[in-house]
Amino acid sequence: MAQIPSIAVPGQLLGSISDYLPGPGTHTHNANLYASILGPVTKTNPPKPTGPQKRLTKITPAAPGGLPTLSIERSLSTPGANDGGAKKTEILPEVNSNVLCKVTRINPRQATVSILVVGETVLDGEWQGVIRVQDVRATEKDKVKIFESFRPGDIVRAVVISLGDQASYYLSTASNHLGVIMATSEAGNTMYPVSWKEYKDPETGASENRKVAKPF
Repeated sequence: MAQIPSIAVPGQLLGSISDYLPGPGTHTHNANLYASILGPVTKTNPPKPTGPQKRLTKITPAAPGGLPTLSIERSLSTPGANDGGAKKTEILPEVNSNVLCKVTRINPRQATVSILVVGETVLDGEWQGVIRVQDVRATEKDKVKIFESFRPGDIVRAVVISLGDQASYYLSTASNHLGVIMATSEAGNTMYPVSWKEYKDPETGASENRKVAKPF
């Protein structure tokens, strides 16, 4: 049984459905349990058996306990609220930092994103970043089209390549493990990757182009 992360990001593997039951903020795919939203992971154990139950003259053992349930809270508690007012140190993206971000808008030249997580630290605020068309992938850069790589609402794993200007960090997905880790179809369903450049809607069967991140 793998260790459960304290904070999960959308698309992160939490465990097997043979070990856990899905709760709010999670979803299942291919017999595994994944995070659907960003937030702290909570494990709720099933009620403990009350012991053997007497039925007339026959003693019947209690039914075996069920599986624990994993759920994700949508709201994050703010460190320092209950520790005497200690001030939290703000984490800033730096060059070579791995980040998780959400695509907010796209145009033919770049995708604009909000940086949500730096390393394993969930940010209190959001920093803006851009993924330029030349930084989407490492090969065939002249053939890259932003609208075939990202869509607003996508959750993307990227790396900071430059502090950019005062408005935005410059990010790159030009590596196999970088790219879209969670995507929602035009029909509003959570999709799953079927190739390095394609996601599929499990409900409608429709496919959509993306720059897909290779799972860890």
